[in-house]
Amino acid sequence: MPEMKVILFKKTRIRVDENGLVCLNDIHVAAGYSKNQTPSDWLALPGAKGAITALLVKNTGKSGVLSRDEIRSVYYTKAGKGGGTWAHENLALAYAEYLSPKLGVEIRDVFLRYQRGDETLIPEIISRKPAADDRDLHRQIGRAVRKKYTQALDEHGVKEPVEYAICTNETYKELHGGTAKQIRVRRGLPPKANIRDHMTLPELAYTMAAEALASERIEQQQSAGFVECRDATKQSASSIKSAIEGDRKTRQKAIDGSNE
Repeated sequence: MPEMKVILFKKTRIRVDENGLVCLNDIHVAAGYSKNQTPSDWLALPGAKGAITALLVKNTGKSGVLSRDEIRSVYYTKAGKGGGTWAHENLALAYAEYLSPKLGVEIRDVFLRYQRGDETLIPEIISRKPAADDRDLHRQIGRAVRKKYTQALDEHGVKEPVEYAICTNETYKELHGGTAKQIRVRRGLPPKANIRDHMTLPELAYTMAAEALASERIEQQQSAGFVECRDATKQSASSIKSAIEGDRKTRQKAIDGSNE
């Protein structure tokens, strides 16, 4: 199943699907507005219809009959558990402004910071997130770190998807004993499973630390191209691995010494 992202706003989880479409129902809940201001009420308004049409023309370059997939690239409604109305972020912001201009400004600020991978959001997430959702918190922080890492790769000459995968696998091989494919096989995961959704919290933390360190190394060394970025990633992951193993050996020596 494709990864579902979550943005936290006023203690409410605002879901973002794998294509970047935002759940308008979650915005409605976050705002605490009445039943006659639901996403379906807003979508029936001429202004909303005009915004949808303009966005479809911009995205597809077509003003005539559109396919189902083309329409779904801008908005769709899903029934049942986990359903709701999902819309392009431009429409999501317009819906928030429809509910309240102030709300629109607040949500726009959160979305822009989220897209930039703004780490100042992390303390806010920690203060708002229920303790039971520690894993979701780690994944959200991990996404921000991952985004900075992939941006560093892009800015320093890594362009092809296979190159990103190879760089990522350098971290996995150092810290988790194999490539993404090998880890999936070893853990009995589906071929396209997101490995990080199946990591323990320590494993997530080590991976985040390695990618954060790699981002710094790539930028400071001005790595140029795929090979240098790959090698910088491996070196950073190796440094984290050495720190982990060194700490474990120190603890084991202390345990062995106390048992003598």
